[in-house]
Amino acid sequence: MSIKMKFSVLITLIVFTFFILHHFLSEYSMMQDMREQARRTMQDTSMHVANTFSAYEKQSGLGITHEKDDPYGPEHLFDIVETIIPNIKEITVFEQDTLSVVYGTYTYLDSTSDLPLITDAKDTGFGLRKMQINGKPYFRSFYSADKMGKYIISVVYDGEGIQQLISQKRNDTLIFTGITMILVLIISYWLVGVMIRPLKDILWKVNEVSSVRFQQPIRIKRKDEFGLLALKVNAMSQNLSIYMNKLRRAFEENRRMKEHLESFINHTSDAIHLNDLDGKVIQVNRAFEQLFGYEEEEAVGLIYPILPETHRTEMKNMLNQLLLGKALPAQETMRLTKSGELIPVSVTISPIRDSDGTIRAFASITRDMRSRNKMEELLRRSEKLTTVGQLAAGVAHEIRNPLTTLRGFLQLQQESKKLALSHVTLMLSELDRINLIVGEFLILAKPQATRFVSKDVRQVLQDVIALMNSEALLHNIEFRISLTEEICLISCEENQLKQVFINLLKNAIEAMPSGGEIHIQIGHKREHISIAITDEGMGIPDDMIPKIGDPFFTGKETGTGLGIMVTQRIINSHRGTMEIKSQVNVGTTVHIMLPALKEVSESVILEA
Repeated sequence: MSIKMKFSVLITLIVFTFFILHHFLSEYSMMQDMREQARRTMQDTSMHVANTFSAYEKQSGLGITHEKDDPYGPEHLFDIVETIIPNIKEITVFEQDTLSVVYGTYTYLDSTSDLPLITDAKDTGFGLRKMQINGKPYFRSFYSADKMGKYIISVVYDGEGIQQLISQKRNDTLIFTGITMILVLIISYWLVGVMIRPLKDILWKVNEVSSVRFQQPIRIKRKDEFGLLALKVNAMSQNLSIYMNKLRRAFEENRRMKEHLESFINHTSDAIHLNDLDGKVIQVNRAFEQLFGYEEEEAVGLIYPILPETHRTEMKNMLNQLLLGKALPAQETMRLTKSGELIPVSVTISPIRDSDGTIRAFASITRDMRSRNKMEELLRRSEKLTTVGQLAAGVAHEIRNPLTTLRGFLQLQQESKKLALSHVTLMLSELDRINLIVGEFLILAKPQATRFVSKDVRQVLQDVIALMNSEALLHNIEFRISLTEEICLISCEENQLKQVFINLLKNAIEAMPSGGEIHIQIGHKREHISIAITDEGMGIPDDMIPKIGDPFFTGKETGTGLGIMVTQRIINSHRGTMEIKSQVNVGTTVHIMLPALKEVSESVILEA
């Protein structure tokens, strides 16, 4: 049923209820009125009969007569009254004391005695009661007056006439009510249709919106609540159209992004898998299946299937750091394949957060390091062979020159059979040079046991400066020192670190034959200690800087080039870096970065 019909039926029911109530009240009032009218009619009839009966008695002057055929007697009068008023069925005159019938008939009897009403009529003058005879309704009245003397007049009134009149009135009312209800239904249906006509347009628009059609708006012709509702629906439709377009674009972008990500994840050579907070595998890519031998259906649901038992503590520490909000670099570790093979890998773990920033899972990117390790090993071997070849060539070249000199002098002395002291001095000098080359070569080549301890690099450098200060004064050189006030602890082998500073300061002094200043700075930069040594010497050409550190490459006449090589080797063993910047005729800066200790401790680390 449509809302229009519902409203119409509701209005009709309300009006119908009102008519029913009005009908009941009207019928009740009508019945009371008709009963009262019947009462008055019977009372008036009784009074007229009484007056006529009294006049009859006075005219006869003979008292009461009992002749039935008297044309002017009460019996004839009663017939006239019954003829005039058809509803009157019987008129009876009783004698008060004996209740005997004097005039008329007494045929309408019921089970109820008339004596109580006759007694009341003596006191009140008129009494009326309703009775049923053979299922038909009747009314009987009793009238008594002073002029009646000892007589009481009873009149029987037919109740069916009243009931028929009431039924007729009721039928008329029902017909009127039915016609009115039909008219009300028709009129209300039309009025409701007029009132909710904009609602049809709104419903049409809602159906359009539900079908994702936003183009045609509602035509607003009214300024009432329905017009305002239509205006809001138009605005809602327009906003939905805008949002739908945005959602379509966002959906399309998300779809393309999802395809790109899936293509990237599935086609990358790195194994990628997702774990929830309990360690269960959520998703893996194809590279994971190929690297570890698990099918996706096998891996999903397993708890750390590729993590060896010996590395679970390591994984727990990594996850705890990620939960604390720290970013972890790639970690080189070991992982376990389905067949039980341990393989070296590089693992990068990143947290996956929801819109609230809460970590819901972890993404692990695992790279197989076997090929890279093999390549690095081959590269190290190649570098070793290259270095050995360079060292051999350098040693041979450097030693050949003094050996040539020694051979020449010895041949000369052999031919002359004389020992010249000047030649002996030169030969000893060449032998000392050979010994120097061999000594530095042994320092570089011989593996030495190192003992790392926690030291403040400022104190180590100050000890070296105190040692080198006298030599600096001889060359008219002054040290300018700038040290941070923060503690600069590092893990180092003190003697090797001193050798680095001695080599660098000695090179700086030799680069300034005319004197000058050497600037030394030590600073604390996050997780590293920064050391900078700057001289004001001749500088190094740009084409020579990349070659510094090669065996026997030097810019000094008496140098071997092994000092910088030893320095670089020591810095690398301390996990640090060294950078050289220089400008010709301006100066050279050597910048060293060493990892700082996070905690103050005196722990000792031994390395072979």
